[in-house]
Amino acid sequence: MASVSTAIYFGYEYTPHTILSFPFRTVVKNGRLKPGAPRVIENTNPSTKRILIVSNNPKICEHTATLVKACGYAVEQTATVDEYAKHLQHGSAPHLILLDRDMEGVDTLAAIRTCRELHPRQKVVALSCVSDAHAVAETIRAGALDYVVKPFDEARISTLLKQYLSNGLAAAKAQAQLLPHVTGEPPYTDGHCEDLGNGSVFIATSACMRQMRAQLALIARVDVPVLVLGESGVGKEIAVRLIHKMSRRAAKPLLKVNCAALPPELLESELFGYEAGAFTGAVRSKPGKFELCEKGAIFLDEIGEMSPALQAKLLQVLQDGRYSRLGGRFDRITDVRVFAATNIRMKEAIKNKTFREDLYYRINAFTVTIPPLRERRDEIPSLFRDFMNRYSHQYCQPALEYSAVLAAACMQYHWPGNIREFENLIKRYVILRDEAAVISELWAGRPTDANHDLSTGVSTCTEGLKHAVQNVTRRAEAQAIAEALLATDWNRKAAAANLRISYKALLSKIKQFQLRAPASHVTGELYVSDELAVSETIS
Repeated sequence: MASVSTAIYFGYEYTPHTILSFPFRTVVKNGRLKPGAPRVIENTNPSTKRILIVSNNPKICEHTATLVKACGYAVEQTATVDEYAKHLQHGSAPHLILLDRDMEGVDTLAAIRTCRELHPRQKVVALSCVSDAHAVAETIRAGALDYVVKPFDEARISTLLKQYLSNGLAAAKAQAQLLPHVTGEPPYTDGHCEDLGNGSVFIATSACMRQMRAQLALIARVDVPVLVLGESGVGKEIAVRLIHKMSRRAAKPLLKVNCAALPPELLESELFGYEAGAFTGAVRSKPGKFELCEKGAIFLDEIGEMSPALQAKLLQVLQDGRYSRLGGRFDRITDVRVFAATNIRMKEAIKNKTFREDLYYRINAFTVTIPPLRERRDEIPSLFRDFMNRYSHQYCQPALEYSAVLAAACMQYHWPGNIREFENLIKRYVILRDEAAVISELWAGRPTDANHDLSTGVSTCTEGLKHAVQNVTRRAEAQAIAEALLATDWNRKAAAANLRISYKALLSKIKQFQLRAPASHVTGELYVSDELAVSETIS
């Protein structure tokens, strides 16, 4: 029987000052590592944490083990996936697993999944010499916590081990948020609110948004392109800013470019810059956004509106990190992480040849779909408090109450404009301080206007025949545009072609009549407002 000062580990006795170390004594046979008998090595730190290295490459094992030991951690090694599984089933789980993603003849993704099935909270870091976006994405989806590209030095390994083996409650919270949600286990906290700066706040109160936050934390750790999808106003930019804040590039700039706001020629110079004399008026060279956010990230909003020619140039940047300025004579190399967002249906855009299929598969190494507000109504009270506090302070007004009647109206409204519409509603509430008007607006399901009857489009004031005719004409024009948009499933370029007007003119009319797509584009109805003074809405 072991004394109080000793313990039993895999059938061997050891005191607090000795540990069993796996490397199993390794023998190279036919180019493969074969496990030998375990050996006992002295350990002067009884609290040293155990790192399991899984690789059938003796050089990788030796190099990684040397670096880990230099950082003061105990090392265990195994050469085959079978031993790796047995080790997890019958032994105590290591504090961290470093798994060679490039093991020959081994399905390492299956090995990672097996590990997560045996120990759902086990930390696994993949090591690989391949820096490919799809390989990284597959590895993270399988359950790895991080993906480290070889070769690496002692400083990199030391930072990695400290990052994932840190002690304390803060580390436990961070780990609970980073790891994917396990069925039956509640998230670490009931809610989450994070200030992203510039008036942006990420709020995760509902279950789906807490899960979304955990997913974004995982994506942030891997330096691959991300495509964010969702309806207009759901908060795609907020998601991008949160990913950037949690990434290793957080200290570098994140620059946003709205691809729908600029014509193709200006968009190209905005992204890639131009040389002096490249075109009339280019008296001096100008760096582009890719150059300005070097080592940082760029956010391409409404990428679905980018011209095919510019898509080809962007594809080259994503493939090999090379581009040239407009009028430039040589290529430049950039190191920038790319985020993209759109509210169009990408599969249909690819089918209609308006978006390159190869570019789509380059930018969607990870795809994040932000749910509309109507699918996460639990967020409404938290959003109300945040917007109320923010705009009460901004407009120097006392905060107003969130009454039961207003709460019911907010919860039952379908919010076609999502968070952007909700935010504007709170602004009006803070400024006008008229709860009855806000509730009436929500119950009606459309903005109120004291001077117009929107169901007929005719003014309730007796302003003469000329004004009535103008109203009817405007209503008919709005209805024709609405029907064209519905017929093309809100493909604005196709609708403009069908109406035989320019794309720019169509965008102007959509803003003029404040046309908004219905939920899921399936109701067959479109809300039309005759209000001309409409603030610019970023689609």
